[in-house]
Amino acid sequence: MNIYPCQCGNTLHFENSTCVNCHREVGWCPACQGIRSLNPIDEHTYSCSNCQATVTKCSNYRDFNVCNRTIVVNTTWQEADAYCSCCNLNRIVPDMSVPGNQQKWHKLEAAKRRLIYTLDSLGLPYGSRYSGFPLPLVFDFKGDVMLTTQVGANALIAEKIFTGHADGTITINIEEADPVEREKLRVDFGESHRTLIGHFHHEIGHYYWQLLVQNKCEDECKAAFGDHAAVNYVTAMNHYYQQGPPADWMNRYISAYASMHPWEDFAETFRAYLEMITILDTAENVNLLLEEEENVDFLGAPFDSMLLKYEQLGMKLNEMNRTMGLLDVVPEVFNQEVIQKMKFIHKLVKQGRQIKKELAHETILA
Repeated sequence: MNIYPCQCGNTLHFENSTCVNCHREVGWCPACQGIRSLNPIDEHTYSCSNCQATVTKCSNYRDFNVCNRTIVVNTTWQEADAYCSCCNLNRIVPDMSVPGNQQKWHKLEAAKRRLIYTLDSLGLPYGSRYSGFPLPLVFDFKGDVMLTTQVGANALIAEKIFTGHADGTITINIEEADPVEREKLRVDFGESHRTLIGHFHHEIGHYYWQLLVQNKCEDECKAAFGDHAAVNYVTAMNHYYQQGPPADWMNRYISAYASMHPWEDFAETFRAYLEMITILDTAENVNLLLEEEENVDFLGAPFDSMLLKYEQLGMKLNEMNRTMGLLDVVPEVFNQEVIQKMKFIHKLVKQGRQIKKELAHETILA
């Protein structure tokens, strides 16, 4: 993740929609791939301060201020896409008539944009349900359905929404955007981290298992993570929540939850891989990796050298956080079994980049 300069010289961050110094509106320009200050042309169009592309705001930016991305205008703003490439992946969004839901949606979209930024940086394939992509990536942001039987009575949960993935659709319970509720769950489940971006990183792992592993390299995946078909998922889930993880889980898994089932082991390891990439990328862009030879080539660097840099940086960041009484930035222990699993993910990401190139080539030919 990078930081960007405003016209006034102030620093702009990835979530900004306004410069806090000069109060210009800012947004992500898809033409030059960065957060830029926006110079008004008329009521609905702007000129990017960096590349001078004519852009208009995504509808979710203009109408609800939960997005900060723009869309290139080739003719008139009315003929441009209504939604940016990130919001175009949404199918269900929170009910705006419920107090507090707009703030929760804003947090969900901010985390999702960081996920999409990382997927794009890695060159991983995905597509919306409008693009003809083989396994469309879809996001549903939903809240529990509450039922009140009489006036003044306490509300009951009529339908519980579970965060998860199914056939390309990632569902996030919007209560995860409530930091108090999320922290309660983190403590209850004994998790070292529980963040919105962590949920996105985990669930996208399930998506890429289905897109890149299923019916393609399952045997190789089984060799790394175990045979998913040999363990009934519901039985494994019930056992995990009743009995907890095995006592020696740290010797074999990236997290306690990863010990539940090979599918969760894959998704948790995928999450850890994405976190390694995002932390190293941010560290490089904000000059935490001070020596030039330490710069990370995410598309071509050997896995072992990336992991070494990550462990070294993680120890420093953890000590900084401990100084302030905060949670470790990098809580994971990378034992040999975990490293072999992450190497499988690293190889899979490279294969995903090749698949994306092939799909793009097929689209051009079509």
